[in-house]
Amino acid sequence: MAALLCSPSKVRRSMLLVGVALMMVGMHLSAATLDEEIELIWGASHTYFFMDGETETLALSLDEQQGSCFRSKDMYLYGTISMDIKLVEGNSAGVVATAYTISEGPWSYHDEIDLEFLGNQTGQPIVLHTNIFVNGVGGREQQFYLPFDPTADYHTYTIEWNPKYILIKVDGKAIRAFKNYEQYGVAFPTWQQQRVYGSLWDADEWATQGGRIKTDWSEAPFVAYYRNYTVAWCQPSPGVSWCGAEPRDSKRFDLDQKTLGELWWASQQYRIYDYCSDHKRFNDSEFPKECSLQRQGL
Repeated sequence: MAALLCSPSKVRRSMLLVGVALMMVGMHLSAATLDEEIELIWGASHTYFFMDGETETLALSLDEQQGSCFRSKDMYLYGTISMDIKLVEGNSAGVVATAYTISEGPWSYHDEIDLEFLGNQTGQPIVLHTNIFVNGVGGREQQFYLPFDPTADYHTYTIEWNPKYILIKVDGKAIRAFKNYEQYGVAFPTWQQQRVYGSLWDADEWATQGGRIKTDWSEAPFVAYYRNYTVAWCQPSPGVSWCGAEPRDSKRFDLDQKTLGELWWASQQYRIYDYCSDHKRFNDSEFPKECSLQRQGL
């Protein structure tokens, strides 16, 4: 299930107005403070900024009445979005914290890159659920256990989006790559700007063990912390005006051996679900086309 857009009562899917296209050139690293970069969408009474040492931090909280959500003021077409998150401690079953990007066009053809942290009972691992929507079509789920306790301290979660790949990284190491196979007829997000969101909401109908474990509201309020939000615009090759104009045969965004090694290690050690390996869900002839292209090493 994809990360859901924020609404005032409970997180629900909704349709947003089409945004105006904005082409950004070169590399820019966001230098503004967190409260200047983002805006609170709902649940303002459940959120607060504070200084953790010298670091501005945003706390999102959830109780039985309401959760909370923020979004970036700016929209992006290609770039690297990164933030440090400390997840809900203790029994967080049914609770989902998110960091994701989504376009603002009609839902029927929206693009979206999801990181959803599925809460669990005390002592059980939290699952990182990832998904990618292109032109309104998702179903590209991969799930991972994390090699640390994400509730004990902050860890850095990154979405790197360029014309050739979407990379998802944890603490700087790649765990998932979604390749642009447009030349083979597979859709890839190349034209819609996306805004960054973060939220904390109740999803006990599906989040923990398929919805079998419900939210224990006696544990509320649940709190997750976000800080060090940064955005770097995509850097094209020298002489190329912007990343969207990068020639198809350019090597600019090819994965190096270090990244390929990280992806292999994550698939062997931490990945617990991959839609391209789900034979119960798909017959061999029904797998999404990118799955067979990956198996062919393309």
